[in-house]
Amino acid sequence: MKMAALCSEFGDLVEMKKQLISVIWLCKERGLLHSAKWASELAFALDRLPKDELPPAAPFTEEDAQDLDALTLAKSYFDLKEYDRAAYFLKGCCSQKAYFLYMYSRYLSGEKKKDDETVDSLGPLEKGQVRNEALRELRVELSKKHIAGELDSFTLYLYGVVLRKLDLLKEAVDVFVEAIHALPLHWGAWLELSNLVTNIEMLKSLSLPDCWIKDFFMAHMYTELQMIKEALQKYQNLIEAGFSKSTYIISQIAVAYHNIRDIDQALAMFNELRDQDPYRIDNMDTFSNLLYVKSMKPELSYLAHNLVEIDKYRVETCCVIGNYYSLRSQHEKAALYFQRALKLNPRCLGAWTLMGHEYMEMKNTSAAIQAYRHAIEVNKRDYRAWYGLGQTYEILKMPFYCLYYYRKAHQLRPNDSRMLVALGESYEKLSQQVEGKKCYWRAYSVGDVEKMALLKLAKLHEQLNESDDAAQCYMLYIQDIFSCGEQLEHAEVSTALRYLGQYYFKNKLYDEASLCAQRCCDYNDAREEGKALLRQISQVRDQAETPSADLFAPLSNTNTPVRRVSPLNLISFTP
Repeated sequence: MKMAALCSEFGDLVEMKKQLISVIWLCKERGLLHSAKWASELAFALDRLPKDELPPAAPFTEEDAQDLDALTLAKSYFDLKEYDRAAYFLKGCCSQKAYFLYMYSRYLSGEKKKDDETVDSLGPLEKGQVRNEALRELRVELSKKHIAGELDSFTLYLYGVVLRKLDLLKEAVDVFVEAIHALPLHWGAWLELSNLVTNIEMLKSLSLPDCWIKDFFMAHMYTELQMIKEALQKYQNLIEAGFSKSTYIISQIAVAYHNIRDIDQALAMFNELRDQDPYRIDNMDTFSNLLYVKSMKPELSYLAHNLVEIDKYRVETCCVIGNYYSLRSQHEKAALYFQRALKLNPRCLGAWTLMGHEYMEMKNTSAAIQAYRHAIEVNKRDYRAWYGLGQTYEILKMPFYCLYYYRKAHQLRPNDSRMLVALGESYEKLSQQVEGKKCYWRAYSVGDVEKMALLKLAKLHEQLNESDDAAQCYMLYIQDIFSCGEQLEHAEVSTALRYLGQYYFKNKLYDEASLCAQRCCDYNDAREEGKALLRQISQVRDQAETPSADLFAPLSNTNTPVRRVSPLNLISFTP
């Protein structure tokens, strides 16, 4: 059934509701339950239609009437996951609906056999090596029908899925676009297409129908491509257009905030989502990641117990329990639950990445590498897996590999300071100091979340005997640490103060040197050096009083674009 003509602007919410109800029926008839669920959630967010405005049922053709008995019987078997049995009774049917269910049953039968074959005989790390044996046959049959122009929108969607599973990605993209044009409201086709779009240029090059559902797709793609500002704006527009009650949009906004590490906003959105839909399991693994990062043990424990009561055999539930055990430093148990998640769904991206982290904690680098590689196979846009591989090879002291994987992570997250600091460290290990300096300065410029970039940049200048630049960076570092309002565990203020004290002393700026030395006395590891410097200053002053010069003469080295600042007033900061 063609629905391109039905697409309308956001102004007509009644028409949109009718379209959603129609596509829900179409998807349910064909066993496409996730697409039906998505459309149902959107329809529920819109106002109820009066009885006389409900859309009519889909047209019933002569072929549908001929296949009715076989289709009804086969659909009952299909719903009970007896896919081979369903396919047997549909063989020879001629209606489009029956043909789709026949081919889809064969596809799902192959997927089920593949999963059954791997669950008992192999661990989850080998799952990706087993293939669905039905794929090649399905491709041959669907290809002939496609060339003859005999595939409807749903069978085009299935053809695209088969092509993607066979790694024929370019052909799959073209077929998914064709399926979307044939039926723009089938969300499953949009979602499959989104998994194949690798960058913004590819997204812009796609010829997509001008339909209101395209806005949902674009918002989803912006989130996937880490263009969070654009994604949030799109979702805000959708809320204003009439979808303010949509739990799907709330969940996507929460995920977007999670992706930019705005943890408080993301937690607030997830709590709102839980209030509106307390039995929801979708996205709860992402919610548990946030609770993990904030070390909120009671809340994570409550979430895990709650999800176990709802459905303990869901992938998200296993991931939440895994995060709970990881937070308690029970890494073997955590890895076990991530493995359970992968037995339930071997394409679960989060489980692969989290399992890689657990293997890292257990110092099992080979298993961690394997897990991260599987995560990348599932989704090449997962920066966490690329970053995890970089960290793993860093432990193995293989800096060239580190550089490659950190670059990949940086390309996906160009404004993430953690990727830039990791890149800088790799360049430093490879004696590419100029590149290292650029990375550290860029990390500071984009907003250094871990407050490490300036410290590393200062130490690099110090190693290269670029004392003016080192002093400048150490001063900025101290200002940065004290202005953030909390003392960080790794903060090395005493290191900066020690260096600045000696630097001022060498430049005969005894007032500043004295102030730094006094501050050194506040730190156990720098107290003795601070006292020694104060004695030196006292001796020099006893011999002759020397006026302070202007510290901030033009810098001797121009490799790092450090801005000129006034002399640091340490009195205004309290450690």
